[in-house]
Amino acid sequence: MNMHSARAAFGLDKLKTILGIPVVAIRWNDAIVLLNRLIAERRFTKVSFLNAHNANIACTDPVFAEALDDFLILPDGIGVDLAARLLYGAPFPDNLNGTDFVPAFLQASTTPLTVGLLGATRVNAEAASVKLAALAVQHRFVVIHDGYFPASQESEIVDRIAALRPDVLLVAMGVPRQELWIARHIDARHCTLPIAVGALLDFLSGSVPRAPLWMRRLRLEWLFRLAVEPSRLWRRYVVGNPLFLLRVVRQRFSRTPETARDSQ
Repeated sequence: MNMHSARAAFGLDKLKTILGIPVVAIRWNDAIVLLNRLIAERRFTKVSFLNAHNANIACTDPVFAEALDDFLILPDGIGVDLAARLLYGAPFPDNLNGTDFVPAFLQASTTPLTVGLLGATRVNAEAASVKLAALAVQHRFVVIHDGYFPASQESEIVDRIAALRPDVLLVAMGVPRQELWIARHIDARHCTLPIAVGALLDFLSGSVPRAPLWMRRLRLEWLFRLAVEPSRLWRRYVVGNPLFLLRVVRQRFSRTPETARDSQ
């Protein structure tokens, strides 16, 4: 099932379109219920999250933007909340950032599931699997492969996923590679819910620190990440955040919030 049919099946007509990308405006608990229903009914649905960074990438990468059209997109971070305020007069109901939401969803899912992990380094993926198994003891977590493999190994990895056929497949390869990889290789034969999770496995493993809780509550986790990894992330945040807001302002003053994605 693609994003459009999932929306039709479950009445998800409350969308906010950010730079041409339709994002579901849904409460935290309702999103958990939705994902559980998709699994229970075995409705194949690709899931990703929109933040300022990947919205910027979609503006300049039409292949990535097209791939996102077939994902169920959840809102992640203060950037898209600011965009929703500017464009629609209200923020998203909840911040469903994957780092917090995905573990909470797994913890809240009472039916035993098989969860595949694909991505990060092998050490971090294994450590994340141990952490998740302690957090959600009802599920089985299986590390399929790390995220560092040549194209020649792809068919073997895809076959391994199909043999396992997990209910949930967590793909942690970074944006846009993880979404493009899911779009090109994963369908209903492989799993029910492939979820693009970014750095989740690195965070769960403890190798990348999270911001203190007070910073997360103030929506300043991006600032903490910038301080921890300035050389890698300065362009994403120092350049990217103002660019994202500029694009949103341009959308705001165009004809309609549903206008086509900024092509620049």
